[in-house]
Amino acid sequence: MEAIKLIKTEEDYDKALKQLEIIFHAKPDTPEGDLLEVISLLIHEYEQKHHKIVPLTPLEALKYEMEEQGLSQSGLAKRMGLSKSTISEILGGKKQMSINFLKFIHNELGIPAHILLAY
Repeated sequence: MEAIKLIKTEEDYDKALKQLEIIFHAKPDTPEGDLLEVISLLIHEYEQKHHKIVPLTPLEALKYEMEEQGLSQSGLAKRMGLSKSTISEILGGKKQMSINFLKFIHNELGIPAHILLAY
């Protein structure tokens, strides 16, 4: 087992991930479980500084979910009872999403409300 050290480079990060993978199923309150916790904290700290995840905008989330569900513009328009041109304007960023539209995509497509309300 390698000594624990701070993660300062991408190489250190990759090594820490490999180490984490080896002990991932360690039981709590064991030496391996403690090591797992420490390595996880170091990885988390490094990721917060160097691999920041930027949340999706509501429009990006909608496009992503449509792709994931294989839903076309016309399919979305049909499900919502809107015209294809309205959906096209929304997806093109020319028209804002209404509250009813946001509720629909939250309830029907499963897009988390915190993403839809963030902007």
